[in-house]
Amino acid sequence: MKKGSPTLIIIFAIAILAILSLLPLSQWSGGRIKDFSLISDILKEVAEAGQDGETETAQEQVDPELIKAMEEAEQRNPLTASDSVLSIPIDTIIHAPKAPREGELVIIEDYTTDQVGLIQLRNALAQGGMARIAVVGDSYIEGDIFTQDLREKLQSTYGGEGVGYVSMHSDFPGFRRSVKQGGSGWKTFMANKKVENKYLFLAEQYAIPTGTATATYEGTKAYEQTRQWARSRFLFVAPENCTISVKTADTEWEERNITASDSVQCIEIAGSTTRFELKTSSPRLVGLGVWLDGASGVSLDCMSSRGFSGITLTKINSGLCREMGVTINYNLIILEFGINAMTSSQKNYSVYSNRMVDVINHVRMCYPRADILLMGVGDRGEKRGGAVRSMATASAMIDAQRDAARRAHCLFWDTREAMGGDGAVVEWCNAGLINKDYIHMTHKGGARLADALYQALQNSLK
Repeated sequence: MKKGSPTLIIIFAIAILAILSLLPLSQWSGGRIKDFSLISDILKEVAEAGQDGETETAQEQVDPELIKAMEEAEQRNPLTASDSVLSIPIDTIIHAPKAPREGELVIIEDYTTDQVGLIQLRNALAQGGMARIAVVGDSYIEGDIFTQDLREKLQSTYGGEGVGYVSMHSDFPGFRRSVKQGGSGWKTFMANKKVENKYLFLAEQYAIPTGTATATYEGTKAYEQTRQWARSRFLFVAPENCTISVKTADTEWEERNITASDSVQCIEIAGSTTRFELKTSSPRLVGLGVWLDGASGVSLDCMSSRGFSGITLTKINSGLCREMGVTINYNLIILEFGINAMTSSQKNYSVYSNRMVDVINHVRMCYPRADILLMGVGDRGEKRGGAVRSMATASAMIDAQRDAARRAHCLFWDTREAMGGDGAVVEWCNAGLINKDYIHMTHKGGARLADALYQALQNSLK
């Protein structure tokens, strides 16, 4: 072989990759670079090839917490964690009805005791004060996709302003259109790690300063209601005396001397503003979040956690939630999960369904005055033989989610059916409504789905 020949280059490249696959890249980089194995990756591609030569290329990332739960279930009873039809609980074998419709509208299914529907949200809207909604989910709603348009429609109808909850820090602040978020100096703790559960609420995260910590929030012109807001609030726990400085677009920096307490405290600045800022250097301060709201109408919080399946919500602290409820209470909690709990091969989701029953019951205990609505998983695609199709096991996941809602006596909305049912992912991808991963919606797709849920909510509220 001559120097520089294609064959020599290929052999040299393979040798380099083989050497790299033996190195502990993840350990050296602190987890920023993943380890890989050239041989195992090749074998994986071969193993995934079907009998007809088709290969699945859809990404499948299952929540490690769910994997652990399934392993525990299998240890207790190997049959209940298998894919055998005989292992499925009787409650799950009973096929739930197909999503009910009124014309083109996929309506919300009411499995509540005594069929009370959206009673808490309806009452809050009738009283004319603040009606607060939380949408808690995974990366499907990350960056306020879907929720920003649902918020805009509800606030246009019932009044309200601001984006509600915003975390102390975001690694991708520019992705969100509804608020400009900045700042630095925070360490974030998530529910899927070793954290102190006493600081976990619906958002499943909290943050502490690592030095001088700052956080800034500014309105945007993306939506009429996101330009400004009437109340800026910072909720926190301060185990020791500290100083927190705050300001808005129309006020100067003001130092607040905080007395140590194990209870939730709140700093509020009333008055219409387009900007809110805070800073502190207390190393033990626990920042729960910032809420940017109006004084009345609807406030809708987007709380997304990438990679979560929802089952870690059983870790949230009921005492903390009740304390926060004095200032931030909810009339409707929407749970959006499922994409990190399903794969193309698994047909039995009974373990996940059982865990979601536990989640719904625990969330209800933490927020007893809130209606709970479980959203079914959206349509998800997988590529086989070069063609994109709906994931064959999506219907099994939706049956499991509907069954969880039925057994936990909450509301359910079939997201996938609202998107168009089987094959919807193809239509949505071709129309630019879903990204090329065949999972996550674009901003345009989020707006379309938000309109469908808004119409369903209006139908249930009438």
